[in-house]
Amino acid sequence: MQRLRMTTHKYKVGQRVEYRPGRSAMPASAREYTIVRLLPVEGEDLLYRIKAVGEPFDRVAKERELSSR
Repeated sequence: MQRLRMTTHKYKVGQRVEYRPGRSAMPASAREYTIVRLLPVEGEDLLYRIKAVGEPFDRVAKERELSSR
């Protein structure tokens, strides 16, 4: 019998976070982002949709790329 692992997101919708993407990601023009949506787990990573005030688009970030402000 396979055991399911319960995973919970560390950050909540509306919370401001600092985003530090990996080297291969699109460059981030701002460091402060707001969590827009919690996304499902992909592999081992918890995912978030984040948005910076000065950018016209959202980004997808892994939890390990975010930190509290």
